[in-house]
Amino acid sequence: MDRMAPNILRRVQKKNMDTMLKLGILLLAGLIGGRIARIFKLPNVSGYLIAGVLVGPSIFGVVNVTDVANFTILSEIALAVLAFSIGSEFVLKDLKKLGKRVVIITLTQATGAVLFVFSIMYFVFRQDFAFSIVIASMSAATAPAATMLVVRQFNADGPLVRTMLPVVALDDIYGIMAFGIALPLAKMSISTEAIPIWSMILDPFVEIGGSLLIGGLLGFLLSFVTKRAKSRDDIKIVSIAAVAIALGLAKLLGLSSLLMSIMMGTVLANLNKKSNRVFETVDEFISPFYVLFFTVAGAGLELGVIRDVGIMGICYVFARGFGKWLGAFLSARATHADKAVQKYLGLTLLPQGGISIGLSIIVRQELPVYAVAITTIIMFSILIYETSGPIFAKIAIAKAGEINGMALPAEANLSPAGSH
Repeated sequence: MDRMAPNILRRVQKKNMDTMLKLGILLLAGLIGGRIARIFKLPNVSGYLIAGVLVGPSIFGVVNVTDVANFTILSEIALAVLAFSIGSEFVLKDLKKLGKRVVIITLTQATGAVLFVFSIMYFVFRQDFAFSIVIASMSAATAPAATMLVVRQFNADGPLVRTMLPVVALDDIYGIMAFGIALPLAKMSISTEAIPIWSMILDPFVEIGGSLLIGGLLGFLLSFVTKRAKSRDDIKIVSIAAVAIALGLAKLLGLSSLLMSIMMGTVLANLNKKSNRVFETVDEFISPFYVLFFTVAGAGLELGVIRDVGIMGICYVFARGFGKWLGAFLSARATHADKAVQKYLGLTLLPQGGISIGLSIIVRQELPVYAVAITTIIMFSILIYETSGPIFAKIAIAKAGEINGMALPAEANLSPAGSH
């Protein structure tokens, strides 16, 4: 018995060292992948994802399936902070300035993507309701990083850009809300237990309402404490603690950590006039988690499954893109938006990234039976859209004559000079 204890201790230490070693490899792989992506004028997230695929079980196998599962907590933290940061965009006085047009366009183009994806999955591929509604809800969000990269790179400005930026910001909020509603509906639809009608109607509202209520209370407390915090370190510690508490309460109570975190960030942004310093200090701390978040997501991609969901994955990509384009076109036309907005806005809303990856991690935990197929389709879509999305955004901005904030003739936009 006395001999066994040192052996067990050594095995535990070896396992911990192995985990830390792989954690370091993932961080470095993600960093290198991001640097390489930058060379090719691609968003960093594309490099993180590809680096994860390379070190994951599908290619070199440095990180295996068990390792990916062990790093889930890091992904959860990154996703919760990401949702918390999105809340900072939901300032009521700023939303009032955007006007009804931006809200209508956001709702219409995101709903268009959800409806088209759901119809394709449910009616064409005959997937069950749970699979169809969850993957459809994940199609709503747009990745702002790729689009912002193009805007900054080409110093773009004009009606199209000014409409696009708030739509992209609101898109993530819509996406999280849509997923928050779809997940409980999906779980109830596959439950083997007899569920009363009143429970089917009430439970989603309880989960959403409870998440928003607790998130609001935490945001109020965080605002109160951070107003009185004297140093950036104090703000950082309290803020990260609040996000961790939200994550823990969501797990304990069976609520949505995404909705809770975004509500906490929203309340903070509206109550604390200096909330920017809170979000900035949190971002300083969380950047390595973001790299791990995307790299681990890439490592979790099973390339072999693409053969089985290939056609479905391609149809998902086209259904999502067409739904967003059509929704943006129809709503922009109905609200009498600028002609450039009507023609080209849809092309700027294609990138898909961080939020969708985070949602796929939640699917892995909550609906494991669908996790492999949904994750693979979403990751395939992200790889396609994160590489092609910036190209389409650049074409749209050039066609609208908003590169460098100047109206360019159509011939110039198509010439080699216009491509730089």
